[in-house]
Amino acid sequence: MANRSTRRSFLRSAAATGTAVMILSSRLVHGYAANSAVDVACIGVGGQGTVNRKWLQNDGANIVSLCDVDEGRLDAAMSDHPGASRWVDYRQMLQEQKNIDGVMVSTPDHTHFPASVMAIKMGKGVCTEKPLTRTIWEARELGRLAKKHKVATQLDQEGHAGEGLRKGVEWVQSGLLGDVREVHIFTDRPIWPQGIAQRPETKPVPKKLHWDLWIGSSPYRDCHEHLHPFQWRGWWDFGSGALGDMGCHFFDLSFWALKLGCPKTVEAVSEGNSRETFPNWSTVTYEFPARGDLPPVTLKWYDGLKAPKTPGEPKEPNLPERPAMLEAGRTFPRNGSMLVGSKNTMLVNDTGGIRLIPESRMKDLQQPKPFIPRSPGHKKEWLAAIQGGPPASSNFTDYGGPLAECVLMGNLAVKAGKKVEWDGENLKAVNAPELDAFIHPEYRKGWV
Repeated sequence: MANRSTRRSFLRSAAATGTAVMILSSRLVHGYAANSAVDVACIGVGGQGTVNRKWLQNDGANIVSLCDVDEGRLDAAMSDHPGASRWVDYRQMLQEQKNIDGVMVSTPDHTHFPASVMAIKMGKGVCTEKPLTRTIWEARELGRLAKKHKVATQLDQEGHAGEGLRKGVEWVQSGLLGDVREVHIFTDRPIWPQGIAQRPETKPVPKKLHWDLWIGSSPYRDCHEHLHPFQWRGWWDFGSGALGDMGCHFFDLSFWALKLGCPKTVEAVSEGNSRETFPNWSTVTYEFPARGDLPPVTLKWYDGLKAPKTPGEPKEPNLPERPAMLEAGRTFPRNGSMLVGSKNTMLVNDTGGIRLIPESRMKDLQQPKPFIPRSPGHKKEWLAAIQGGPPASSNFTDYGGPLAECVLMGNLAVKAGKKVEWDGENLKAVNAPELDAFIHPEYRKGWV
């Protein structure tokens, strides 16, 4: 059946006249069978795919189809969902199986776009793992197509629905921090091999793995070490590095609260970047212009481990300078963000916990009254949108796609090796036309 999503502007208008609840109830009854489960197909069923399919099932979805190029993982997943159909090629699944309302995409990054775009064009709702896509044009295109085909979408970064993140946005937007002109975001990733200059030697394809299907739309290569499973994240042709893994999580609060949009420039310093893989570490500086009455913002991203200052010592985390106001003995998190305002500084950990620093600032804190609607759950938002409810809060068009574009700009700067002047409207690196092929990639025949 066709999937529909109500526009935010329409709901705001309806709410103003007191009719939103009546309209929504009518659509749930007449546009989708009341109380019926959403039939979901899962593309990528191991690793994070295991988490996603079980999460969806707990949220009331009916898992009707499982697809994975690794039949070992597929075997394990089938034991959890014995009534589901089984596929190794998502293209065949989408063409032949008719009882699919929504598609959960949990594959490596290079397959996110082709799988998502095919499902969207067939009228299916789509929830796609972060970072949504491997490249910037793909993120913009998914947003455009989702709007055109009127399907329910969600970028799957679960923390977006969390209480801590929404409270943090309220702290910022209520003025608790004052003017925020400086943001630092940091992670302990990569925890997989990067900084590899030469492709490893060919090795036999693992048993039960369909190698050509795993390569998908990317340039073909023989099987070698550090690809399947999980370590594909470090390779330019398949992953999006540390930014792709954690950026959509840790940028989220600042992107939302500060209404960041597109940066005007992005610049990276790194060590170990190569044609094949992302670097061992990188520090990326984004410069955002003023936005309405909000001041310009400098945002810095830090990842990886640096060589020790003293030979023989362990590598050192690439982190921002420890803030002077952080109490002695208090641990600075390895994953999270720090927003520096004219009144207060907020430290955010990797689970969404928010605190002012120093801790003494929390004693007499007057928290703003909540003004952002709380979420029933990240995947529940998407399932409800498929059933005719309001758009999910990180849908591809309004939020998830723009967030992914912003995050992926950091990889563009790493690839460029110089400051990139960005034309966000036209998706152009003004001073680096050589980046066009990385912004808008080519695909193997038969895949897009």
